[in-house]
Amino acid sequence: MDFDFSDDQQSLRDAVRKWVDKGYAFERRRAIVAAGGFDRAAWGELAELGLTALTVPEAYGGLDQGPIDAMVAMEELGRGIVLEPLAQAFIAAGVLSQHAPEAVQAAWLPRIAGGEALVVLAHQERKARYRLDVCEAGAGKTPTGHALTATKSIVPTGDQADAFLVPAKLDGRIALFLVERNAGGVATRGYGTQDGSRAAEVRLAPAPATLVAADGLAALELAVDIGIAAACAYAVGVMEQTCAVTFDYLNQRRQFGVPIASFQALRHRAADMKMQLELARSMSYYASLKLGAPRDERRRALSRAKVQLGQSMRFVGQQAVQLHGGIGVTDEYIVSHYFKTLTQLEMTWGDTLHHLGEVSARMQDTAGVFA
Repeated sequence: MDFDFSDDQQSLRDAVRKWVDKGYAFERRRAIVAAGGFDRAAWGELAELGLTALTVPEAYGGLDQGPIDAMVAMEELGRGIVLEPLAQAFIAAGVLSQHAPEAVQAAWLPRIAGGEALVVLAHQERKARYRLDVCEAGAGKTPTGHALTATKSIVPTGDQADAFLVPAKLDGRIALFLVERNAGGVATRGYGTQDGSRAAEVRLAPAPATLVAADGLAALELAVDIGIAAACAYAVGVMEQTCAVTFDYLNQRRQFGVPIASFQALRHRAADMKMQLELARSMSYYASLKLGAPRDERRRALSRAKVQLGQSMRFVGQQAVQLHGGIGVTDEYIVSHYFKTLTQLEMTWGDTLHHLGEVSARMQDTAGVFA
């Protein structure tokens, strides 16, 4: 069995890495953070690379590639801690292509593929605490379709997006809807997040909506699992670059007339960072490979991956700061931004403790052995 990346996947990696190195330098990222945490021009550049079309079906103008290709792209974006939410394009493409009626697919998938429409998932509510089955948003039928009343929190680039995928209860059951941001009854309040990206509170009071899936919970679970896999891949890229910068610093910083990389205790800590990176990488691969599995198997796999990634992100980020000393927490030095990104990623799509509980609840008769 061949576990190597294909030539096309290697070319994709090279193209994204080249753009990150030359087109998304740390100085540009700092300017985007200062301007609010999202740059439509950078989003357009991702579209020009074909990344927004990567997982869109070919029939709707996409490249019809799979989860592994998406993983490759997200890893490289993680190296540059790119702020623009490409994962949301993967989520929208996956949910719409598998659950939406053909008319909705035809209206939105070509626009997502071309980067013309940024469609983001708006599912978090204050009382949910990562649980997908907790939903206070309500939907009702109207003469022209449906209307939603909802308040959703921490919506990625919510005040800049073109549309939202919103779960809400319809006739006592969670359904999934698409709401355009410029529709009547939609209000957004944007703000910066800890890692420099942008999010918003979204209030629908009420707002016209298009039904995407009557079985909204299944569609929402798929959306979150795609998001987890993308976050895992992105985190691997962040950790890889964090390790590289830290190891370079250990070789350059001198104490007692020698590089501190020669100190055995620090070498052991660097080795532990590398080990955690490789554990995270293998579980990120596992997560992406399991996206096409049946629902229960997929959900178990993604929670397992998020547990390992959460542990690795915390360890690598904290060790990088400690090995750098004071400079590691200064805003002018990139390691502090890696650390903030890893810290926020650990809590995104459910923190480590939440997913440890999910793994435990799904353990059944395997007694912890991964079947």
